[in-house]
Amino acid sequence: MTSSEALQSLGVHPGLLSTNERSFLDENGYLPLDGILTEDEVAYLRNRLDELAEIEGDAAGNELHREEGTTRLANLLDKDPLFEKFITTPRILAGITHVIGTDIQLSSLSSRAALPNGQGQQGLHTDWREAVPPGNYFVCNAVWLIDDYTEENGGTRVIPGSHRRGELPQDVLKDCLAGPPDQVILSGRAGSVVVFNSHLWHGGRANRTSAPRRGVLSYFVRRGASYIQNDHKQLLSNETKACLSTEALTLAAAL
Repeated sequence: MTSSEALQSLGVHPGLLSTNERSFLDENGYLPLDGILTEDEVAYLRNRLDELAEIEGDAAGNELHREEGTTRLANLLDKDPLFEKFITTPRILAGITHVIGTDIQLSSLSSRAALPNGQGQQGLHTDWREAVPPGNYFVCNAVWLIDDYTEENGGTRVIPGSHRRGELPQDVLKDCLAGPPDQVILSGRAGSVVVFNSHLWHGGRANRTSAPRRGVLSYFVRRGASYIQNDHKQLLSNETKACLSTEALTLAAAL
């Protein structure tokens, strides 16, 4: 099965997004989609992510990377059956394929919790090592909001339209930690998802509340890209592979 065949089997097609939604994604580089996870799923995931962080301790996030001021978890597809939804939901995949086409694979499925009391600030960055010409995109991400994202708890900031500049923020800005006047704070209810072109300038903000702000990241790349974060064929256990659908295994390049 090819990734295009897997997408077709899952019912993914451009019409899952409206013309206005596709245009908004093209123009701004991101697209909020409400109500993708149920309240019960959100509650379960909060508990499960906290449980995994406690179990893994200092090793949490080692399959990908660790980050000061956050709790990172990686290889989530191997750690709970519900995480299959994070790579097979048709409406989300419609957004991702709109950006990078249908020949895709999962680069990583991870979570990031910005810790409370002023932690979790990131500089503006992209999720690709090089600048690319507008339209020649390699990577697309979906941020699943496990907690409400607000201005106070450090909801992600983006620079709308910056994916079309063909430049990296560190080559343009004097201070990537500063807040440019054209930045937008992505706020939303838990259970929502924001699909964003990963060449968009973006960054997590400091969480100034007393509770963590959790999100899950479904990071897809064009198949055959020069850099893949996780080799799921090697990382996934045989038990997980036996439980996942053929479509999920195909999109994770785990067959």
